Amino acid sequence: MNARETKIRWDGRGRTIVFALAASSIACLLADSNFYGACPMSFFTLFIFLPALIVLGLFALFDLIRGDRRLWRAMVIGITGGLLSAVAYDIFRLPFVFAKEWGVAFVVPPLNLFKVFPRFGAMILGQPIEQTEYSTAAHLIGWAYHFSNGATFGVMYLAIIGDAARRRWFWAVVMALGLELGMLFTPYPNVFNISVSSLFVAVTLAAHLVFGIVLGLSSRWLACRWQT
Repeated sequence: MNARETKIRWDGRGRTIVFALAASSIACLLADSNFYGACPMSFFTLFIFLPALIVLGLFALFDLIRGDRRLWRAMVIGITGGLLSAVAYDIFRLPFVFAKEWGVAFVVPPLNLFKVFPRFGAMILGQPIEQTEYSTAAHLIGWAYHFSNGATFGVMYLAIIGDAARRRWFWAVVMALGLELGMLFTPYPNVFNISVSSLFVAVTLAAHLVFGIVLGLSSRWLACRWQT
């Protein structure tokens, strides 16, 4: 075998494996007993999600050292694009979250769009979802989980399209809107006591539109400047 070959290549099989491992992030939430009852989020995080991330990292590292570096390249682009998109997604939502504090409630309707983050952390820690006051650990872990979703969505997007330099960036928008619409049909709103009003749907869809645009454009920009 050539020194630069690897068994996990950036082909159909390799991309499917990468997609499945990256999808363990969102599966971590959906598998919880409050959603589809496969297993508690605390168990899934520790014994499935984190090991999946380690395996992904090892695949990327092995490809960097011994492979053609296409898998490594896609992973770096996907993670970077996903994190940038998550930041843009949250920045878009800030005026709604702090409408009263910023004195813009007469223009932007107040919405508690960040309420789920400490609840993510509580679920990972094996604590009750609803609490009077969430611990610092719950907040930090919840936000870390949120950004892990952004990063892994970026990797999943690259696994779907293969090469962002050769595919239309708009597919990232399709994926982002599909994820949001799909989530609305899961127990997600009921689990977190979210009122699915027309306003909430419009704002969250707009936020996911921002996520998709930033993911598509940033991934394409990175891929065009990092040719194999």
